[in-house]
Amino acid sequence: MAETSPDHYERVYRQADCLFSLKEIDAALEILSKKISHNLGAKNPLVICLMNGGLITAGHLLTKLDFLLQVDYLHATRYREAMQGSDDLQWLVKPHHAIEGRHVLLVDDILDEGMTLFQVSEFCRAQGAASVSCAVIVEKIHDRRSPPGFKAEYTGLEVPDRYVFGFGMDYKGYLRNAPGIFAVSESHEEGAH
Repeated sequence: MAETSPDHYERVYRQADCLFSLKEIDAALEILSKKISHNLGAKNPLVICLMNGGLITAGHLLTKLDFLLQVDYLHATRYREAMQGSDDLQWLVKPHHAIEGRHVLLVDDILDEGMTLFQVSEFCRAQGAASVSCAVIVEKIHDRRSPPGFKAEYTGLEVPDRYVFGFGMDYKGYLRNAPGIFAVSESHEEGAH
């Protein structure tokens, strides 16, 4: 059976380990929203969703941020549905709002190696942002961060160094919509993501 068949993805989903339920994710987002509200609530921030992974996290988080803000998005990738990324950031869509002078909050699904989020942060700083902070629903725990020590200011949950999917994170372009955060079973894991 071909690895790209629907049966393959259904098997991956059925055999995966559920790391966090929707209820646990929602509780983490509540905590994140309180921290973000405290730090950015009076600053009229520009909240930028990193597509496609950050879509679900941003959608859930935004409904918990009860203060004046603007929303934008960008699409920059190193993966293009591949299991391993490259060092080259490919811009598909840049933000539409002016960044200069704004307090920017970047929202993404996962902080893994961090290169994409770091490069996007640097882009915003180069555009003259007053401040740049990052919010992710999960941080993967390992020592391959690039650059070393790079962290998101707002992290909801921590996951082990396994290939994870769901709540915006994909498995080969599928399963972003899985209702929770799951780790691929060892029989399907082909490299960390």
